[in-house]
Amino acid sequence: MAGRLKKQLKDAVKVISSGSLLFASYLTVVGDERFYANQLMPLLQRFVGPETAHVLAVKMIGLGLVPLNRYQDPASLEVNVLGLKFKNPVGIAAGFDKHGEAVDGLYKLGFGFVEVGTITPKPQEGNPKPRVFRLTADQAVINRYGFNSCGLADVRTRLKAREKTQQECSSTGLPLGINLGKNKLSHDAAADYSEGVRALGPLADYLVVNVSSPNTPGLRDLQGKAELRQLLRTVLKERDALQEIQKPPVLVKIAPDLSAQDKRDIADVVIELGVDGLMVSNTTVSRPEALQDPHKSEAGGLSGLPLKDLSTKTVSEMYNLTKGKVPIIGIGGVASGQDAMDKIRAGASLVQLYTALTFQGPPVVTKIKRELEQLLKDQGFSCVSEAVGADHSEAEGKS
Repeated sequence: MAGRLKKQLKDAVKVISSGSLLFASYLTVVGDERFYANQLMPLLQRFVGPETAHVLAVKMIGLGLVPLNRYQDPASLEVNVLGLKFKNPVGIAAGFDKHGEAVDGLYKLGFGFVEVGTITPKPQEGNPKPRVFRLTADQAVINRYGFNSCGLADVRTRLKAREKTQQECSSTGLPLGINLGKNKLSHDAAADYSEGVRALGPLADYLVVNVSSPNTPGLRDLQGKAELRQLLRTVLKERDALQEIQKPPVLVKIAPDLSAQDKRDIADVVIELGVDGLMVSNTTVSRPEALQDPHKSEAGGLSGLPLKDLSTKTVSEMYNLTKGKVPIIGIGGVASGQDAMDKIRAGASLVQLYTALTFQGPPVVTKIKRELEQLLKDQGFSCVSEAVGADHSEAEGKS
């Protein structure tokens, strides 16, 4: 009797375990938002280090192993800016797919555009490990990767192999951005960025000049007025010399840790030279006092929730300084539809995320789009473009 009861209990445990595993597998495949955010991602983070998790995520997404995505982008989320069509305004920020290995899988997740890089001319290892730290208590990450890159030649080969696929994606509203950097030991920044434009410009829908990573010594000095003017003049000249009929727009990615004068100088240079857009912003070297996690003192750039308000404020300031005439892509702490809407109302035409993917997993993309779609309706906007800079219009109306 006792033996039979023991066997029945064992069988019951097997059935329950199998059922639980099947249910968890189902929730994983269908991309259940709460399951990913509350169970799966925290569990994975307990057992897998941040850089290993990053590498694995890129590999899996590159293989197309992503949750089902049944959400259809509504017309209200379509954006036409920079001479390009975007099916939706939510992109993956540079730093995730550094080597251009997972572009098609990222589109499959529901991103409206993908930005690869940062890519340096020559391959380089980046900084010593460990160089990525999760601040789970703060929903943030500190990284000091230092432009680890396989180099222009490798990325060019990879992207060239899917050039026709990308042309089809771009024509349906899924553009590809390429983020360019300089090698750590290079003494000629302009030559490095120019080399990037020549090698990858023909494969890009837009190019980003990254002068704001805090992890490459001296890089942020290129945001100074004279240095930036000289650099961008060279880059734009190189872009204009490309043989392509459709030449890629050039955007500059700036830091959130700039003085008021720095921001004015950048706005002046961008307008003067006719730079196509601004990426606002990169990670911050500041450390808000409210940070709780033990890793808060690690060196590097801080991203995620603690960057959100600072980057949104910088979006707003750059929109004002450029009088709303220079398209802005808002980056920093976007983890919900409201976060995206805040950046759009502050002046961003598009937004990007990365850290939210770390904590909420792939379903965060659809969540943000669905919430943004509803917020546009609730606030009386028929499309994203109508909401761009709305906070400034309302402020003018009141004054």
